[in-house]
Amino acid sequence: MTAIPLPTIRADLLARLAEPRVWDLAVVGGGASGLGVALQAARLGLSVVLLDAHDFAQGTSSRSTKLLHGGVRYLAQGHLPLVFEALHERRAVLDAAPHIARPLSFVMPAYRWGEQAFYGAGLKVYDLLAGSASLGGTRFLSRNATLHAAPGVQAEGLRGGVQYWDGQFDDARMALALVRTAAMHGALAINHVPVTGLIDSEGRVAGVHARDAETGRDFDVRARCVVNATGVWVDGLRGMDAKAKGQTVAPLVRPSQGIHLVVDRSFWPGESALLVPSTRDGRVLFAVPWLGKVLLGTTDTPRVEKLLEPFPLKEEVDQILQESGHYLTRKPSRSDVRSVWAGLRPLVNNAQHSGGTSRVSREHRIDISESGLLTVTGGKWTTFRAMATDVLKTGVAAGLLPELAAHPAPWLPLVGSPQEAVKHLGLSAEPGWHGYGTEASFVQSMPGGDSAWLPGLNEAMVRFAARYEYARTVEDVLSRRSRLLMLDARLASQWAPRVAEVLFEETGVPPQLAEFEALTDRYAQCP
Repeated sequence: MTAIPLPTIRADLLARLAEPRVWDLAVVGGGASGLGVALQAARLGLSVVLLDAHDFAQGTSSRSTKLLHGGVRYLAQGHLPLVFEALHERRAVLDAAPHIARPLSFVMPAYRWGEQAFYGAGLKVYDLLAGSASLGGTRFLSRNATLHAAPGVQAEGLRGGVQYWDGQFDDARMALALVRTAAMHGALAINHVPVTGLIDSEGRVAGVHARDAETGRDFDVRARCVVNATGVWVDGLRGMDAKAKGQTVAPLVRPSQGIHLVVDRSFWPGESALLVPSTRDGRVLFAVPWLGKVLLGTTDTPRVEKLLEPFPLKEEVDQILQESGHYLTRKPSRSDVRSVWAGLRPLVNNAQHSGGTSRVSREHRIDISESGLLTVTGGKWTTFRAMATDVLKTGVAAGLLPELAAHPAPWLPLVGSPQEAVKHLGLSAEPGWHGYGTEASFVQSMPGGDSAWLPGLNEAMVRFAARYEYARTVEDVLSRRSRLLMLDARLASQWAPRVAEVLFEETGVPPQLAEFEALTDRYAQCP
């Protein structure tokens, strides 16, 4: 990739948006699904515009467990083709962005008779399905080997364990790499521009109405194909489409909430992650080392509200703390939690049919309305590339996109990716310059590159976020360019005023400091 980053000057981006033209593809939603579609289409030579109402990956796509995985749970269900696809997509993503995605070993401790053999046998099948895309072989561990591989695991009653490999990444920075790579291939991407309606032309969707959240300026964006990739909020845009025709739509999404608690590495000091596939209440428990902290999660709670900032429930926090206490030598309490955050999964409601045509997988669904609005929902980070290819093929089959979109785009390294193998600290280490890959030296050369703030945060990084990574608010910087809000909410609050000063110097726009400080209060307090 080029050594000189592509600027993201907002005035220039909005000027391009105002140009009187018809785009091949307008993508609404800058999460994993939308970004994957935009990048694939741009690499194929289509003209692409992508709009997000807030910030890229601000919703579900920045609140994952940070794992690139094949889907171990599908093995027991017999869905081997899904696992095969995910395992090979996992390898492709790791290869494209080794500075922000790395292999990670997992340890499953066995406390009951037969557990080790059962899980180990399944994971051997996992290895076979991965084939040449394998990240490492599954190993049966003795009791002592388990304690060595997973220091911090509860020793009482431990019989042994199983070690296997999956992938880990920084989800928000992966989203930034995708959008910036798409821009290098000609796509126009703008955050903080909500879509306010759909353009109708003789009963067909012909583009979107949009509004710049900063200035209130309205835009009419015409496109041959509109993709609704707004995650748990897809039914909102589908509702606009149906309302224009005097119709209603059944919901495609059943939101499910997952929360994570973040604690210090002392609770899980090893380099491997912990996976308990079935806790006492039948759920999955993770302890994942990530950016100098440990993520504990996750829950699976049905929710009706589709909030941008969903709030953790007391019973969810209780559940994670209680189950963690069963498997960790040190039992975490509420006072140990550095940050707590929630995300909504857009689970597909396959029981509902919209009256249009649909392509449904076990994990994602693509739906085309009678007026031509193409909606994609469900899925997971690991398979965003395959899902994007499926979306484009569906658009071609419906006559919304040219034939060239039906062919998979070449998969190339993302922005910042090293062109050859390099020594990497991994994602368990504190954030730092290594997370910028080949752009690290450029960031360091910017004003404030020698300022000593925190690992993974200094003046130059804030300036880089504003000039080259679309950042407009303090939250944009401290939640998704830096991950400080999710790692330590109180520390993020302390540094927010300094970040706001630098950001205002760069953009001239109020960086919403008060709103961010209110948000840190929520992340810092366990209900």
